[in-house]
Amino acid sequence: MLGLWAVLLATFILFVQFSAHGYWTGGRSFAATLLAFSFLLAVMLLFAARNFCDRVAAVAGPGAGWLLGVVIFFLFLIYALGTGTASFARLGAVAAFIFLPLLLLSTAQASAPGSWQDFATLAAIWVAVKFGPSHWLWPYPGGHLAYIFTIITAVNIAIAGFLLLRRAKGVGYSIGWGPSWTLHILGPLIIFACVAIPLGLKLHFLVYAPHISEWKSFLPLSIAILFFTAFPEELLFRGLLQNFLSRATKSGSVGWITASVLFGFSHITNMHFPNWRYVLLASIAGLFYGWTWRKTGSIFASAIVHAFVDILWHFLFL
Repeated sequence: MLGLWAVLLATFILFVQFSAHGYWTGGRSFAATLLAFSFLLAVMLLFAARNFCDRVAAVAGPGAGWLLGVVIFFLFLIYALGTGTASFARLGAVAAFIFLPLLLLSTAQASAPGSWQDFATLAAIWVAVKFGPSHWLWPYPGGHLAYIFTIITAVNIAIAGFLLLRRAKGVGYSIGWGPSWTLHILGPLIIFACVAIPLGLKLHFLVYAPHISEWKSFLPLSIAILFFTAFPEELLFRGLLQNFLSRATKSGSVGWITASVLFGFSHITNMHFPNWRYVLLASIAGLFYGWTWRKTGSIFASAIVHAFVDILWHFLFL
């Protein structure tokens, strides 16, 4: 995980230096941004290492989730002070983003997985990420990095709340490779492509238009899609939502289908509202992602399928 962290951090630095529209300025602002990003990313990756979560919980005890919440807030404080963007409004908004979900989940510690607090917290985190003021919270250096900061912060909050505070089981928050994963990844990807591409073209949702000029950005963009789009969304919709729905209904199939439909509806505002074609295709995609998660028990496996779909769409279609 530390090796992967180093690679992703180097990719981030190169992206900012060469592709961030002149935002590479160095100095205190960049140092503070890099420090906050590197530690938030380190938390996100280290908890995907085998038994790391259990070890942290054993050492820190029942307050491990709250302790991680304090660390997340401290990292934002470093960012805000270092970039000169600190204000009571920003600090208050981030404190609410971090600690209100933890407070809500703390009221459900005696409840079985799939309590109303679990679902309310998932909805709150999703709404904050989807519709929250990302660029206002992370004004430096701007661009897509504000959204990336919001995503990794949300993942850290989910780790603190669901993995440490609630001690949720069966999430599959891991990065690795297991037996038969090649089949469970390539199979759904190929079948989904055979279904979604003709359907998308028929519905005029997809237009075949290879972006040949953008292939030079294939590697960094693919990495970004995997770790900052697919992996977080699979944590939310498969590792947590599908997991909790399956436990609450005592039916893996009900949880799988319901989470897939909700995943589809989460895209209804994408590009324009209401985008029913996006809802349909995303719901179908969710079924394949959810199947991979069920078979492998890992959000990383379903994230790979998810990332491949997004990558192929980005480079081959409009």
